[in-house]
Amino acid sequence: MNFSLYIAKRYLFSKSSNNSINIMTIIAASGTIIAAAALFIVLSGFAGLKSFSLEFSSFVDPDLKVFPLEGKSFVISKEDALKINTINGIQSYSKTIEERVILEFDGKKQIVTMKGVDENFTKVTAIDTMVYYGNWLERGTNQIVSGGGISNKLSYGVLDLTRNQKIYVPKPGKGQITSVKGGFNSVLAYNIGIFDINPDLNNEYIFSNIETTRHLLNYDENQVSSIELKLDAEADEVKVSEALKTIFGNTVEVKNRAQLNDALYKMLNTENMAVYLIFTLVIIIALFNVIGALIMMILDKKASLNTLFNLGATTKEIRRIFFLQGSLMTILAGTIGLILGFVIIFLQKQFALIMLTPSLPYPVEIKAINFVIVLITITVFGVLASKLASQRISKNLVKS
Repeated sequence: MNFSLYIAKRYLFSKSSNNSINIMTIIAASGTIIAAAALFIVLSGFAGLKSFSLEFSSFVDPDLKVFPLEGKSFVISKEDALKINTINGIQSYSKTIEERVILEFDGKKQIVTMKGVDENFTKVTAIDTMVYYGNWLERGTNQIVSGGGISNKLSYGVLDLTRNQKIYVPKPGKGQITSVKGGFNSVLAYNIGIFDINPDLNNEYIFSNIETTRHLLNYDENQVSSIELKLDAEADEVKVSEALKTIFGNTVEVKNRAQLNDALYKMLNTENMAVYLIFTLVIIIALFNVIGALIMMILDKKASLNTLFNLGATTKEIRRIFFLQGSLMTILAGTIGLILGFVIIFLQKQFALIMLTPSLPYPVEIKAINFVIVLITITVFGVLASKLASQRISKNLVKS
């Protein structure tokens, strides 16, 4: 067995004659255990919050979305539709028309985004499952489904057939508007449902049948704002995107769900990095105790080191003893902390020990990458701390 490793293991698992050094060693090991467990718990908790936040985007965002590079709309011909149907990996697709409009009810007005969707939209997204009051759209009607924030601000509910919502949009053209009738297209609609996804969408969107929006905007039959697609589970996203670009040429852009929510993804990734750096600093502070414990042990073992030196051990080998001892202590403590953190996260996932609301447990997610991150962080900084402490050993120290 390696001489330095053998002595390091003996020093690691044996008690010192000085009780204060034993206490210092326990404190250093405990601090490392707690820091490793805390880092794993925080990373797992943040991963859960990230998945929880992004889960809502899956209700309204498709796997892929095709929209024009220039302007607000493009044309999808019958030939284009047939070509889309031949692409492997596409489960379903929906044509949509989207525009900012003025929504009026009972004298109150609000500028909202109106999204006209066809009958396939509920096959592409799960928006209909987010309607908590009322129903989703019926085909061939001027019904709308509104966000809860819009409904509250304009003070309307569902199926109020005695009063309707009026939707305005400016007519395209030039010159001054001389009258509301001459300057705006309008349509009467009835709210049939209210959805709840997140505050941004609840205060921004209303959905209608695509025919209603097309009539309001004077769009042609094949004119759309976007095409939204749902892919098979095993579909190659890149190949499908390339096939779509081949059909429409350089007139469209294709984005996946992450690209559609790039600001949200960047924010979550930045927050994740910030949390990691903060708790890495906690680990570094905890490892100062390891440095202190090793230095105290070096001084305590001064007589033994002199004996080893006289028996032929070099200064480099003696340094290696305490380097290995510190490295083993931090890796062992880090592993114990990682196991402790995993147990806590597992219990939270199984038994919902901490609740955000009476019905919503704090979301956590166990990811293999978090195990790797914690182990690498503890190992790297533990090795550096051990190296720093072991460099205190000099030839004069072991000879005296």
